[in-house]
Amino acid sequence: MFVETLKLALRAISRNMLRSFLTVLGVVIGVAAVIALVTIGNGTTAQVTSELSRLGTNMLFARPGQFGPGRASSEARRFTVRDVEAIRDQVSGIRATAPLNQTTATAIYGGQSHSTTVMGTTNDYLVAQDWDIAVGRAFEAAEERGRARCILGETVRSQLFGAADPTGQQIRVGKVSCNVIGVLAKRGQSGMGNDQDDVVVMPVKVYQRRIGGRANANVQMIVISARDGVETSKIQEEAENLLRERRKIVPGRDDDFSVNDMTQIAEAMTGTTMLLTSLLGAVAAISLLVGGIGIMNIMLVSVTERTREIGIRLAIGALERQVLMQFLVEAVALSVFGGIAGILLGLGLGFGATSLLNVPFVVSPMMIGVAFVFSAAIGMIFGYFPARRAAQLSPIEALRHE
Repeated sequence: MFVETLKLALRAISRNMLRSFLTVLGVVIGVAAVIALVTIGNGTTAQVTSELSRLGTNMLFARPGQFGPGRASSEARRFTVRDVEAIRDQVSGIRATAPLNQTTATAIYGGQSHSTTVMGTTNDYLVAQDWDIAVGRAFEAAEERGRARCILGETVRSQLFGAADPTGQQIRVGKVSCNVIGVLAKRGQSGMGNDQDDVVVMPVKVYQRRIGGRANANVQMIVISARDGVETSKIQEEAENLLRERRKIVPGRDDDFSVNDMTQIAEAMTGTTMLLTSLLGAVAAISLLVGGIGIMNIMLVSVTERTREIGIRLAIGALERQVLMQFLVEAVALSVFGGIAGILLGLGLGFGATSLLNVPFVVSPMMIGVAFVFSAAIGMIFGYFPARRAAQLSPIEALRHE
């Protein structure tokens, strides 16, 4: 019985191919948009997670201020180099601790110039980040105490020196003249699209005195690396207690700083990308409703056009539920065809977009299943009213219809 009903539905659909195509177009666009956006969002989330994992799970970052709505981080007291030294000396299980200040400045050599990120830090930053020196060397102890020396990222080296070895050359970074002593190993882009090699590293005391503007300039961030096998939560707790003591925060008052490990940062960033993916998918799903309304309108037109046919079927003994089933199957078939076409189109668009954005192509089987079921449900829901209207026609009135 159902097979015969399905044959009748397919025959009715094939009679008006152009109208059927235009009817399912809304469903195709809706499903394709959902699949494509979710695929792009999943790929972006996977890329961010992968890039953060490269930094390791043993990293912590201390920043002045609390971040979030209603929290005035800009007014919080900054760290000092002595805070960095206290954490290094008094917190156990630490592999490396380094201050980090950074800003944007123009690096100039000869007739070449390049706008880049300038970082003021120590050798411990390179240790914490597992960042090797490809050419030259790191800072010596005397240089860390205040000599104008700098290490270039690969991008800055190529922009200023081409393929030449820059070690021993004098460049100007902003208003500071410094001697190049090394080149960092190439790292490429981060998960957020930033060029990690577009950087100039100099001793933090040189940065504070010559770029920060004050001999005792503040430290914007403290980078902490834990030893292998040491829980970052333990180091985080000890560092927070030490900083509370040094900043004279009385019990019961909130911290005016934050210490976060890579796990927390990764969870926050992936949570944000997943939320944005869900929102985009929800917005795209609205077009499915538009497609459902289109199916309902066309089915109503079809009922009107085929009133006489319906009357004949009812007159020769067809039951109301059989007529109801016929039109309902037509509506579901239209939406299912649209759903399948939309899934294929969405996967194609998602693959093209992820290839263009250089992020992983991550397919969500659950989302594909949901989109397919939802498209079928759209046909059933929006096709029920026209089908019911057809089933309730009076055979006599239907046969009189012209």
